Amino acid sequence: MVPYKEKLRVAMTQITTAAMVSTDTVRTIIGIIGNVISFGLFISPAPTFIQIIKAKSVLDFKPDPYLTTILNCAVWTFYGLPIVSKHNVLVLTINAIGLVMESIYTLIFFIYSTWAKRRKIILILLGEIIFVFLLIFCVLYFVDTISRRKTIVGVICIIFNVAMYCSPLTVMRQVIRTKSVKYMPFLLSLANFCNGLIWVIYALLKWDPFIVIPNGLGTIAAIAQLVLYAIYYRTTDWNQETPSRSSIEMTARSSV
Repeated sequence: MVPYKEKLRVAMTQITTAAMVSTDTVRTIIGIIGNVISFGLFISPAPTFIQIIKAKSVLDFKPDPYLTTILNCAVWTFYGLPIVSKHNVLVLTINAIGLVMESIYTLIFFIYSTWAKRRKIILILLGEIIFVFLLIFCVLYFVDTISRRKTIVGVICIIFNVAMYCSPLTVMRQVIRTKSVKYMPFLLSLANFCNGLIWVIYALLKWDPFIVIPNGLGTIAAIAQLVLYAIYYRTTDWNQETPSRSSIEMTARSSV
């Protein structure tokens, strides 16, 4: 006859296992939703490049958002690899997709740019490739545990994401100064809020501070944008000339 305490221990183990399986399932579903939202943000610059291709010129657009996002996606893709952090395959997939898409955007920009802009793109890409190569080499060669690799790469990811989330501050300052939200599209702000929130939930289900911190800050920044939109919507002059999309696209350049 199995002792009562042994039965209780077995029952508690089964309950704990079931709870873990349930949490993993919910986390996977949340991650898939996050991938869909992030993909929508990655594809948002498509109209800009349709315009560039039709005009056969980059006009007044700038390559900075796409070059910055290439580096950000490359580092997050590395972070999502099992050799750096476990159970983050959805972080890996969306950033790998983002890396490909941003590379395509940059290639189109390169084709229709002047030589001066092409040279800038080449130099920046070369610097990014060297940085990523050195990061991968140093982490894999000198750091022998996954936990330490996750910490090192995770801190770098946080720094990059925080830097990218600071970019909307310029647009927000302009909104306050002009009392116009035409510089800050509502749907883009809403999408960034949903994106940040969904990845925060994803990271909280299996605690990952390196995903929680940057996306938590991104969610706060998106809430601030939505509040500004509510405040200045009625004072907006909708006939005012809208700036180029490249000046506002940096608000959508992060996936996690």
